[in-house]
Amino acid sequence: MKKVCVVIRDIAQQYEGLRTSLGALLDAVEIQMFVLNHEIAEMDEAFQDNMEFLDEMEGERFSNNSANVEKYGFRHVTLKQTAEYLKAADVIIPF
Repeated sequence: MKKVCVVIRDIAQQYEGLRTSLGALLDAVEIQMFVLNHEIAEMDEAFQDNMEFLDEMEGERFSNNSANVEKYGFRHVTLKQTAEYLKAADVIIPF
């Protein structure tokens, strides 16, 4: 199974990064989504529903922002740990 990392650093691209993660899951790949250096800008119902679907489909969510960890259930990751995940990935999709 291919491993895909979706890296979201642009606040304006958060929703597209999440949608891309979900789409890749439907192609039977392992997804790891990273929201780096900022808090989720707008946690509306659609974004929350899509994150829950990502969890149900066994995708992983990581963030180096403590607010995302505390409020939204992301797993905490350091930049060094992120680099290790990216090295192990087959495909990296940046946003």
